[in-house]
Amino acid sequence: MSKTIMSKEHWVGLFRELGLSDDQMRRWHTLFEMRYPEGHQAFLTWLGIDSDEIKLIRDQSGR
Repeated sequence: MSKTIMSKEHWVGLFRELGLSDDQMRRWHTLFEMRYPEGHQAFLTWLGIDSDEIKLIRDQSGR
């Protein structure tokens, strides 16, 4: 059995399949950051996003 690792691209693909727009995805990040900042950080790290991009995402999300 193949082991697929979740990535940013996989996650964005799931959101796209759900019909989420870029604005809706930004809103999702903003809510995640506001309510669960440590969880948001851990989630972005789990997706394999590098620290510079994580900082950018979190800053844009209102951190």
